[in-house]
Amino acid sequence: MIVAFTLNSARVSVDADEDMPLLWVVRDLFALTGTKYGCGQGLCGACTVHLDGVAVRSCQIPLRAVADRSITTIEGLSSDGTHPVQRAWQELQVPQCGYCQPGQIMTAAALLTHNATPSGAEIDAAMRGNLCRCGTYPRIRKAVAKAAAG
Repeated sequence: MIVAFTLNSARVSVDADEDMPLLWVVRDLFALTGTKYGCGQGLCGACTVHLDGVAVRSCQIPLRAVADRSITTIEGLSSDGTHPVQRAWQELQVPQCGYCQPGQIMTAAALLTHNATPSGAEIDAAMRGNLCRCGTYPRIRKAVAKAAAG
């Protein structure tokens, strides 16, 4: 099945099984490996991308569901790392191992797109579904707040 969609602001099409998870489309067919495989069940958040501006778990989205829609991966958030969330992550040295961080950043960026001034409770609620085995949650929360503050 040929599916056309927008990927990181570029119109693309791919001929693949319509049930292939978006995660594998992005990683294997487009070589955008910033989106990580974590649990494969949509529970950890490592595979988070934006689908029409909303943070979603790409391991749970079949290719057929993205036809004529817009996908943004961590690579498309900003080409040079200057998105406010990425800058806050760097300034506060959020990552430890870093594996979950693309998903964390994508979730935070979607939050701030829809709520530019979230409260601490709103940050916690939005980020709750993203797991970090290293436990950098306090730094993640501070970075989201910093990015919101400008």
